[in-house]
Amino acid sequence: MACMHDHSCEEHNCSSDWSLYKHIDLSKVLALNESVPGSVKSVFKAWEQRLETSVEYLESNDGDPELLVFIPFTSDVKIKSISVIGGADGTSPSRMRAFINREGIDFSDAQNMQPTQEWELAENLNGLLEYQTKYSKFQSVANLTLHFSENFGGDTTQIYFIGLRGEATQLKRDVVATIVYEVMPNPADHKTKSETGGGFSHVE
Repeated sequence: MACMHDHSCEEHNCSSDWSLYKHIDLSKVLALNESVPGSVKSVFKAWEQRLETSVEYLESNDGDPELLVFIPFTSDVKIKSISVIGGADGTSPSRMRAFINREGIDFSDAQNMQPTQEWELAENLNGLLEYQTKYSKFQSVANLTLHFSENFGGDTTQIYFIGLRGEATQLKRDVVATIVYEVMPNPADHKTKSETGGGFSHVE
């Protein structure tokens, strides 16, 4: 479902709403079929920079409009909606399929697997559209894969911005903290038999 971004960002803190890009593990973001290796990283940026089209962008190889974008996060996130700004002259993506917490997906997988959700996209050159997720399905998202299978007739698919609205959790950091805590020696866990009636002395 597409919604219009119909309020003033001066009155509403859109930058805060669309801040999940700060929780993307950018060094591990990948795209299949990108014409310039690593260019996918350029599409994740602050909301107020979404219309900057003179800088680097993501583009598929000539004659093949498909793109597959893998987005890992530094902590689990909840995703409420997604915004995609594509190129002009038929190069904007027209279809998007999302898969959550599935690593190593290739084009064959993306075409044959059941997505978590899919959308028919409209050209969004002005950055006014956002696509709502089925929010209950987009909880505890460790990674997100977006499959753009078609465009509006261009020889390539171009994407200038992918925005994610939602919130981050502390889940992964809490898990790490718990693991660190548990691997630290606890004397109470290393009592010898003398302390439990077995006759051995306590090991220091």
